[in-house]
Amino acid sequence: MLRYIAKRVIAAILTLLVLVTVVFFLVRLMPGEPFTSAKLTPVVAENMQKYYGFDKPLAVQYVQYLKNLLHGDFGYSMKYTNRTVNDIIAATFPFSADLGIRALVTAISFGLVFGIISALNRGNKIDFICVIIAIIGTSVPDFIMGAFLQYFFGIRWGLLPVAQYKGFSYTILPTMSLAFYTLASVSRIMRASMLEVVNQDYIKTARAKGLSSFRITTRHQIRNAIMPVITILGPTVAAVLTGTFVVESIFAIPGMGKYYVDSVSTNDYSMILGMTVFYGSFLVLCNLLVDILYGIVDPRVRIGGKAGEAP
Repeated sequence: MLRYIAKRVIAAILTLLVLVTVVFFLVRLMPGEPFTSAKLTPVVAENMQKYYGFDKPLAVQYVQYLKNLLHGDFGYSMKYTNRTVNDIIAATFPFSADLGIRALVTAISFGLVFGIISALNRGNKIDFICVIIAIIGTSVPDFIMGAFLQYFFGIRWGLLPVAQYKGFSYTILPTMSLAFYTLASVSRIMRASMLEVVNQDYIKTARAKGLSSFRITTRHQIRNAIMPVITILGPTVAAVLTGTFVVESIFAIPGMGKYYVDSVSTNDYSMILGMTVFYGSFLVLCNLLVDILYGIVDPRVRIGGKAGEAP
């Protein structure tokens, strides 16, 4: 097991290094300069170039940035004076994380329930309703769903606030908007997996032994059918977290999305790099945890002396 985890950790570190390298050089290829929009005098612009190290060779800048990253330093923002990227992330990430966690919990919980109910009631009205919800969820983008929810639940019916993030009632619409696509995807995968598992030999054997339908479903069908859902948890987390950028803009949530979008339009190199590396590190960690969880849950994954791969 330790060898299995060590291999995943090394792969995660290499992935993160590649991410940092690619993003660093892509940012430098962006058209324009970070101080163009600030309307600085030539002397001040030159001093700013020296301050941020842009007067040094690109390779030197890259090595220095890696050294700063090892100390957890993302540098100073080039737009928001006297504010570090670390400070901005610390102030805004709690809002984005709160929204993302709410959406993930909602999507996975309801997605699993809908998928299981749909599979157990295959061919009847309940199955039809669950399938329709899944189709709508995977077809409608987050921003369309957000506008739809705002109009009906906020403006037309006046049941919930349409913007801001000041209390529990304010979180319901953005959570629903962000979670709906993932909920639908999880539901479809779980339904298909349940229907595939039901015809396996070990299910037939369990029935032949006289086990109750409830025990067969909970201890055999769900346990084996949930493996594909666990496999997609990493990409699912990525989809939900990147989706917060759009949802935050629609619902005026003071999260990282606003700063990230602004940093791209103003060529704020430090902000782009810092937030990309931060999100990348978070997502790599999520994928690492999913790999470890997969190795724990699936007994077919070889652990111990010889680490193998899941089939």
